[in-house]
Amino acid sequence: MGALVGVLVGLFAVLIWAVWACARSYFEVGRLCGIEQAVRELQKGIASHVELEGGKLPRDVQAGVDRLQSLLKDYPKRRSSGTDPLHAHLWVLGAALGEACWLKGHAAGVRRKAPAEGKLRLDFSLTELLQLAGLANLGFQNMMPNARLIDMRRFRDEVDAVDATQVVSKIECAIPERHRPDVLLQAESRERLISDWWHTGVRAIA
Repeated sequence: MGALVGVLVGLFAVLIWAVWACARSYFEVGRLCGIEQAVRELQKGIASHVELEGGKLPRDVQAGVDRLQSLLKDYPKRRSSGTDPLHAHLWVLGAALGEACWLKGHAAGVRRKAPAEGKLRLDFSLTELLQLAGLANLGFQNMMPNARLIDMRRFRDEVDAVDATQVVSKIECAIPERHRPDVLLQAESRERLISDWWHTGVRAIA
C-alpha cells in the first residue's frame, strides 16, 4: 500500500513538472511571437516617421532593427539568468529612434522657420520695431507726390501708394498689442492722403 502511494505521489510530481515545463515553453513561444509582431508593427511606424529620402531608414535605426530580428531568429528556448539580450537591443533601438526623430524634427523646425523662397526675414526688438513703424508711417506721408521733403523717391501712382500702405500696416500689426498704435486710424490717415491726391483734385492745387 505504501509503495502504491509512493508511486502515485511520484507520478503526480512528474505530471506537475510536465505541466509547468509546457506552460513555461508556451509562455516563451508566445512572448517571442509577441515581440516579433511588435517589431513588425514598429517597423511600419518607423518607416512613416523617420524614413529618409529614397525610402531608407537612418543607419543606426536600420542596424538596430536588423540586429533585433537576427536575435529573435536565434533566440534560445531557455533564457539564462541576467539581463535579457532582447531588452538590451530594444534599448539600443529606442535610443536610435529617439535620435532619428529628434534630427528629423529639428530639420523640419529649421525649414519651417526659414523664410519662403524670395523672402527675407529679420529679427527686431520691440524698440526697433516701434522705431521702424514710426519711420515707415512718416516716410509714407513724405513720399506723397505733393510732399516736398523727399525728392529722390515718390509714389509712381495710386497702386504704388496702396501697396506701400499695406506694407506699413503689416509692420504696425507686428508690434505687440499693448505697444501697438491705432493701426486702423493710421491706415485710414494714409488712405485719405491717397484719396485726396488721386481723387479730389489736390494734385492740381499742388
